[in-house]
Amino acid sequence: SPLSIPSRVRARNRGPNAMSGKKETVLDLGKFIDKGVRVKLSGGREVTGTLKGFDQLLNLVLDECVEYLRDVDDPLKITDETRSLGLIVCRGTSVMVVSGLDGMEEIANPFLPSEEGGAVMAGGE
Repeated sequence: SPLSIPSRVRARNRGPNAMSGKKETVLDLGKFIDKGVRVKLSGGREVTGTLKGFDQLLNLVLDECVEYLRDVDDPLKITDETRSLGLIVCRGTSVMVVSGLDGMEEIANPFLPSEEGGAVMAGGE
């Protein structure tokens, strides 16, 4: 039929793992094994710990885990208050973000108006 796609075109568009049936994950968590990670979970919780294991469903095993508690007045804000959790398993369906602790540092908010000259006006006025 005129709408059929040649098989060589179909094979070319499937990608390198199309024939093996193996799925690739976007994030290679293997490089974070036995290293510190910060995990943001659905519902707003944030924890840090040492990644001890994971699977293809993104279930994570974290040791020496610490949860960062949220502000009572503003649930979207994380406070400096912590709670030690020890060894935990994070269910993959609740994991939103995984990032390494190496190279993370807090910076000043560049969008706050400077204290010296006040807010900068757009258009140079």
